[in-house]
Amino acid sequence: MSTAFLVLAILSVLWGVVDAILMAVALDKRGIHVNVFLFRLYFFRYLNQYKTATLRETGRIGALYYSYITAMTVALVCAVIGLILRAR
Repeated sequence: MSTAFLVLAILSVLWGVVDAILMAVALDKRGIHVNVFLFRLYFFRYLNQYKTATLRETGRIGALYYSYITAMTVALVCAVIGLILRAR
């Protein structure tokens, strides 16, 4: 059972990585330069820029922002549950 939670956590992380890449593409289309080599270092800055840019354009925060937050939350919860079950 713990393996299923850990696999789900890995899939959620992959989902989050895809969302991060799509956010970088969306920022680049909006004219905000994204440094590919330092992407992981500046990721939270880019996340905030995506949130601000979509809020300014549409009056709502973009769907990729919520998708990323959800993916990382699911990954964290599943990883913790999987590790607790594995420790038993």
